Amino acid sequence: MNVREAIYSRVVATGEAPSTAEAAAMAGVTPETAERAYRDLAEAHVIVLEDGSTRIRFAPPFSAVPTGFLVRTAAREYFGVCAWDAFGVAAALHADARIEAACAWSGDPMACGVANGRAYGEGLIHLLVPAAHFWDDIVFT
Repeated sequence: MNVREAIYSRVVATGEAPSTAEAAAMAGVTPETAERAYRDLAEAHVIVLEDGSTRIRFAPPFSAVPTGFLVRTAAREYFGVCAWDAFGVAAALHADARIEAACAWSGDPMACGVANGRAYGEGLIHLLVPAAHFWDDIVFT
């Protein structure tokens, strides 16, 4: 198992991102190697780290911090980075999921998710930032 696999394995199993020390132990590498891998993965836009640290904020489509997009599967709960990624959690897990989200305009709850492999719900996802600029400020995006 490499460091990237360790990150995603832990997130899928627990809903939480591993520390560099935990990922190092899982991958059989030194903590320094895991820390370097975290920084390299962040530089490659695979994961997002908290500012000034190696603590994972996002391992898309999963969020290691609470967001407005709670994804409930039969096995556990996860947070999606955004509305789009909430559906990505279900896709990544090949699982049905109920997504708890609210309309950004009204605050009303949105009934949406994935059942029998198909998305359901009546909402629309509006992207404020053009895709070419997502990584200019990925946390805002």
